[in-house]
Amino acid sequence: MAPPRDPSRNPPHRPVSGPVQYAPTQTPQPYREHEPYRGHAPAGRGGSGAPPPPAPPAGRPRAVPPGQEPQKIRKKRHWGRRIGLLILVLLVAIGGVGVYLDRSLHRTAALVDYPGRIGDTPGTNWLIVGSDSRVGLTPEQQQTLDTGGDNASTGLSDTIMILHITKSGPNTLVSIPRDSYVPIPGHGRDKINAAFAIGGPALLAQTVEEATGLHLDHYAEIGFGGFAGVVDALGGITMCLDQPINDAAHGIVLPAGCSKFNGGQALGYVRERYALPLSDLDRQNNQRNFMEAVMSKATSAGTLANPFRLWSFINRVAGSLTVDNGDHIWNLAAMAWALHGKLVSTTVPVGGFENTDSSGNVLLWDHDKASRFFGALAQDQQIPADLVAKD
Repeated sequence: MAPPRDPSRNPPHRPVSGPVQYAPTQTPQPYREHEPYRGHAPAGRGGSGAPPPPAPPAGRPRAVPPGQEPQKIRKKRHWGRRIGLLILVLLVAIGGVGVYLDRSLHRTAALVDYPGRIGDTPGTNWLIVGSDSRVGLTPEQQQTLDTGGDNASTGLSDTIMILHITKSGPNTLVSIPRDSYVPIPGHGRDKINAAFAIGGPALLAQTVEEATGLHLDHYAEIGFGGFAGVVDALGGITMCLDQPINDAAHGIVLPAGCSKFNGGQALGYVRERYALPLSDLDRQNNQRNFMEAVMSKATSAGTLANPFRLWSFINRVAGSLTVDNGDHIWNLAAMAWALHGKLVSTTVPVGGFENTDSSGNVLLWDHDKASRFFGALAQDQQIPADLVAKD
């Protein structure tokens, strides 16, 4: 027997009086056939009529069958691999060039330990030497550059400079006059450039360290032929002279005003002292000014944007320089950068001249001023303004 019906759950049918009111909640749409799922043919037309696979849950990415990745994604992946490969090739090429240039440097034992050597001093000190050695020059080149015939094998240090790279503030480029009368270890007092002729770079470096109280960290030397080649590799250097230089006896004739010097003219400019009022002191100023001009052009936008000139310059520098055994091409790059920035350019305080029996006319340092001068550099401080020589 069926249970009695609950009237509250299923109310009895009540007739509706009056017309029926229909109020749709959405705008009626015209009838449109549903497009079949593209992955299956419609039933009855050669397909299996299988229903499409269920849609993935909301918020989860749809799996893409292998080999059917979107074209844009594949292109991005290809470009990523190409850029990575290009960067790798460039790094290998740069590394290879660096190794080649580093191996092109000539090396010598210039900075060696000796009893009582000065310990490390703050900052970084370079000993920069321009020798008048004719090694590597043919007789024709010597005649073209008017180098003369002396010192063909040993050479003298025509140019001696110390570059002090400070940890903060301007760097300092100091000229040491070649006729400076200083003690040469084991050989008594003599002109400082005699140390190079007697014992080469090692004796010169020791002489400079003991005379200045500075610990030398790096060494760089260039001869006549290398210097001229570096200038020519840059396409010449423009210099402006207040007065003409006319030293016909040594073949050095340069006009007043601004002109571009080729390698031979530049060599004559930095060597000349006989036609200058202050002789070697004026020559030192010319040498420092010319070095700054070379570094300025070497790091200029015109040189950096010209890969052929830049490579010619770097390659010529590497093949022309002699450095200490512990120096590398990246050390030279740091030196060039230091010369490119703000620089204090000066010389050792001079006390006077003296005529000696053994060494002839020599230049004497002002002992007290020189002590303050090099003492400041030894503490990585700026040289007192009253000790900075004016060009």
